[in-house]
Amino acid sequence: MDDVLVTGLGALSPLGSGTDAFWRGMHTADAVPARVPDPLAHMDHPRMYLVPEADLPAGPEERDGLPLGRGSRFALAAAREAVEDAGLAGPADADPADADPADADPADAGPADADPRVDPRRVAVALSSGMGDTELHERWWTGQAPKAGRWAPVFPVASAVGAWFGAQGPNTCLSNACAASGYALSVAADLIRSGEADVVIAGGAEAYSRTALACFNRMGAIDPERCRPFAAERRGTVFGEGAAVLVLESAAHARARGVRRVYGRLAGTGWSCDAYHATAPEPGGAQIERAMREALREAGVGAAPDELGFVLPHGTGTELNDVVESRILGAVLGASADRTPLYSLKALIGHTGGAAGAFAALAAVLVLHHRTLPPNVPVGAWDPDCPVSLPLASAPMTAGYGLVNAYAFGGNNISLVFGEAA
Repeated sequence: MDDVLVTGLGALSPLGSGTDAFWRGMHTADAVPARVPDPLAHMDHPRMYLVPEADLPAGPEERDGLPLGRGSRFALAAAREAVEDAGLAGPADADPADADPADADPADAGPADADPRVDPRRVAVALSSGMGDTELHERWWTGQAPKAGRWAPVFPVASAVGAWFGAQGPNTCLSNACAASGYALSVAADLIRSGEADVVIAGGAEAYSRTALACFNRMGAIDPERCRPFAAERRGTVFGEGAAVLVLESAAHARARGVRRVYGRLAGTGWSCDAYHATAPEPGGAQIERAMREALREAGVGAAPDELGFVLPHGTGTELNDVVESRILGAVLGASADRTPLYSLKALIGHTGGAAGAFAALAAVLVLHHRTLPPNVPVGAWDPDCPVSLPLASAPMTAGYGLVNAYAFGGNNISLVFGEAA
């Protein structure tokens, strides 16, 4: 089976627009949650890590006559950057906002036919979202926006990106809650390794949903201050929004078209499900451990610090999740646990739900590419029941692999191992 390479990156996050802004923000570590701009958010803690107003994508607000919500527009913005970064964009990649009205339908513009070395029939899309474009429907239901003339799907994230690009391979939107984009990346790797696709645009997008935020408020699972994973005084999570997209490509296809840059490779994946409870993790963590070990085994990586350089944990800031994950990391890493640093991305941008795994993957690939682990956000004293290493200063990376974890309601677990580009 061919190596699965990461050849393009795109991001729209609370740290700003673009991957460069995301990487800079990982070093400044100063994002804070803000009140959601929704007058109907009647709840105790109506706060999130929001995409800055100045960085919101200008359009398109519909595709093929169907309205697009905030989540799909985030996905399109991140996909556009990732595709261009991968060198897949070309003359046909016209921005619909810049199109001449006298020309053909601008929604038909996309980069699929710009490069004769890329067969659109072998380009797939695997994008995820926990809530999709629910925000769009919520505004219609409450009279905050005029209803569209046509029915609009709640989960058009993948199809919107696929239609824009002209991808004629599988277009799949995964939505198994907060593990969704980790699963999307794994599905993308399977499509490439099985020979079903040469290129997959993969990742996740999540936007503010009044329904989702209200439900977590009702469960008492929102921290009133900020997201504080593994901290002694944590009181829940805080949501974030945005989109992270990676272009995954077979090594053979990347070589054939002469890619300009390879950020890393997706070396191993591990899925599991414990089905223990609708919302709580299984206390023993057996299936979480299974996913981690399977990903490391598939990647051929040991737990020693000279092989596995760092971990991007799921770490949401909720009491049970952080304790169970810490304990299982200790079991998997063994004697190396106190020497293997963790980078807690959710402490910086919040819990991005269905996009969380993709954001963690993006961060892991950037760490490997730049060979530097950014400083963790200070969140106060660490919980003694979470004996993990969260360094507050940046450090060079000497090992060539990183582990990414993503977990979800219903006991869905996934771990991914990324490696340096060969």
